[in-house]
Amino acid sequence: MKVFLAVVDEGGFTAAARHLSMTVPHVTRHIAALETQLGTRLLQRTTRSVSLTDSGERYAARVREILESVEAAVAEAQSTTSALQGVLRIVAAPALTDALIAPLAAAFNQQYPGIALDVYVDPQPVPDLNRYDLGFLQVPEGFDASIVARTLSTSEAILCAAPSYIARHGVPSTPQALAEHLCVLRRTPHLHRNSFALWRSQQSTLEAPVHDIEVRPSLTLNPTASILQAVLDGAGIATFTYDAARPFLEQGMLEHVLPGWITARMRVLAGLPSRKHLPQRTQAFLDFVFAAHKAGKIDRC
Repeated sequence: MKVFLAVVDEGGFTAAARHLSMTVPHVTRHIAALETQLGTRLLQRTTRSVSLTDSGERYAARVREILESVEAAVAEAQSTTSALQGVLRIVAAPALTDALIAPLAAAFNQQYPGIALDVYVDPQPVPDLNRYDLGFLQVPEGFDASIVARTLSTSEAILCAAPSYIARHGVPSTPQALAEHLCVLRRTPHLHRNSFALWRSQQSTLEAPVHDIEVRPSLTLNPTASILQAVLDGAGIATFTYDAARPFLEQGMLEHVLPGWITARMRVLAGLPSRKHLPQRTQAFLDFVFAAHKAGKIDRC
């Protein structure tokens, strides 16, 4: 069942074998044996893709429920002896991996030496949480993907530039003036890659008027750390959450562009798979992260 779901979730036999650290022939034999046992074809194979048959769709849904129940039963049975042991599978965006998980890993390991953190870095805004124990997501306000989640923090996204850029190009006085400036943009599947959407900070709701400004990108890329470095080097104007930009603003390494305007209100969520039983090692890490955030040990989200 686990091998079958891996083929479904990973989109093919080769990817499933890599995910499970198995050989492709081994995965193929598992699926063939399962289909023989059930007397029906679960997967439709072509030279380029693998898709579910109607029977496979129904079977995958039930199997996922069964395996979640099995994992919950095991976790409950082990709760008094090995709950704070084992592997905790976490998925997070690159920026949140750097801001939340990496700074806390050593301290968490000292407090819970029996728990190993297995972290998957995924640039997708909403990864498939069913494949992990815990996920950290950064999403705009109003986001709703019908997931089980707790809000870790909220922050407004603002525009910033390095003093060296401002010395060369000046400061835009209105949102429309951004069109005359060089900008460093984050590649995302949800937004036009060459535009900034701006709201007045006191009206940053989904109903507020939006100023969608076409801009000239000097650079377009994904990793937050790379965007930050490019902006610090004077490549252009970019958007960051206020929490991420604050240390650089305080040190004079960045300047706030267009105060009173924001590009989004963001939330950092701790997302959970839809399970009735939360393993204690997951709860332990959640409590650790929330306590660290409250104490100000992590705030650059």
